[in-house]
Amino acid sequence: MTDWSTLTDGCGSAEHVRVLLDRFAVDPSGVWSEVMDHLCPQMDTAFPASYAALPRLAGIATACSPDDLAWALLAAGAIVSCSPGLSEPDSPLAIYSAPIGVLHRLTDHRLSLGEVEAEEYVNLLQALLSFEGVEIWDRCLDGLQSGEYEVGCPYCGVTVFIVIGQEESFGCSDDYALGEVEKVPLQPMRTQLLDGLPRRLFTRAMADGQESVAQGIAYLFGRAVCPDCGTDFSVAERVVAGWIP
Repeated sequence: MTDWSTLTDGCGSAEHVRVLLDRFAVDPSGVWSEVMDHLCPQMDTAFPASYAALPRLAGIATACSPDDLAWALLAAGAIVSCSPGLSEPDSPLAIYSAPIGVLHRLTDHRLSLGEVEAEEYVNLLQALLSFEGVEIWDRCLDGLQSGEYEVGCPYCGVTVFIVIGQEESFGCSDDYALGEVEKVPLQPMRTQLLDGLPRRLFTRAMADGQESVAQGIAYLFGRAVCPDCGTDFSVAERVVAGWIP
């Protein structure tokens, strides 16, 4: 049994975490914010108690209702995304491989149901990648739900807004929300040219009935042109270049 008093979380001593997780099991949506404040503040920092909570989160996810499942999976996914990779000594990915395996299976099943809203789908897809130890993209798919990435042009350095939308997808160097701006259409990666992780993500989204997400993935791994200097660049490469762990 975990001695929570010997561990720390985002607020100091983790002696209260057991009770907090008990409350989370009863009311996941209502206790979500409190759980994240303690175990994964800003969804980008984890603590010893955060990883120690993974077996309990796997148990909660296994037992909770379909309506509450995503809360447990996303909490665990945020924590695991903060973990050092398997190549690092004492990586939580290895220490907690059993509960992470359970969480991965539940996430995989949830994604395949075909009844998940696009925003939740993208969040769960990131969680799935975190459980697999995929770095960067376990956090950097979120622009598909917000519809926007900000990247730096590799030549002139200007900030380019990459907008991936239902009606149009484009790049611009001015705030498009303020009025008319020059919009340079994005070029999606052709399906037959997708390979590796991009192809897997695209194929999965299509199989799960998430055509809009799949279309966004094609644009994310496609190309853009800087409106200021005309440089052609890979959108995904610039997203990765700007990623701050």
